[in-house]
Amino acid sequence: MAEFWIGHRRYRTKGEAKEAVREVLYRYNVGSIVDQEDDHLLLLDLLDMHHEADDKIGPGVEAIAIAPPQRGPYPGFEVIRTDGSRIDFSYQTCLKPPTYRQQVMNVMRDEIKSTINAYFESRKTVGLLVSDQSGTPLDSSNTAVSYFQGPSFVDIAEEFAETVGGWEAIELTPSTEPGLGKLKDRGLAELWFNHHQEHAVLGLLSSQENQRRPRR
Repeated sequence: MAEFWIGHRRYRTKGEAKEAVREVLYRYNVGSIVDQEDDHLLLLDLLDMHHEADDKIGPGVEAIAIAPPQRGPYPGFEVIRTDGSRIDFSYQTCLKPPTYRQQVMNVMRDEIKSTINAYFESRKTVGLLVSDQSGTPLDSSNTAVSYFQGPSFVDIAEEFAETVGGWEAIELTPSTEPGLGKLKDRGLAELWFNHHQEHAVLGLLSSQENQRRPRR
C-alpha cells in the first residue's frame, strides 16, 4: 500500500496513520484536553485535512478535546474555538483521500516555501523575532510565519486558480516528495510564485498564536 502523510509525518500505510491518531484518542479521558504538544500538533495537521476544515476551525483553535460518543460507542475529537464554541470532527473523514483542490493547494504551498523561509531568515537577521500581534519576543523554534495581517493563503490560492481556469486547469507532476509533486507547467508555476509575492502579507506569530488564529 502507498505511504500516507499527516502534515510532515510519514506513515508506511494509511492504516498506520489511523493507528497513530487512535493512540492519541485513547491516551486521554473523555472530556479532557489534548495537552501534549506533539499530540496537539498532530491533530491540528489532521484537522487541516478535513474537507470542511475552514468551517470546523472557524475563528481559530484554542484547544482540542476528547468528545463523548455521539453515534455509537466510541469517543471522538472536538475543536474548542477561540470564541468558546465547540464542534466535533471525524478523524475518519480527515483520513479520506484528499480532493484534487487539496492536492493542488498542498503543491502550491510547497512551490512558495522558499518565500516563507526567506521572510523568516530576513526577520531573524535584523533581530526582529517578535510577534506582530502581541509584540512578545519569539524564540526561533517557536515561531510561525503567518498570513494573519492580510488575505489568507487559501484566499490567495483561490484567486489564482480562478484566473487560470479553475483547479482542474492546474496540472501536477507525479509525486516525487512527501506526498507532493510540482506544478507541471513551470511557466504557470512562475505565475503562481509572482501572484503569491504580490498578494501575500506575511508576519510572525508564536506557534500558539498561529494555532489559535482563524484560517480565512
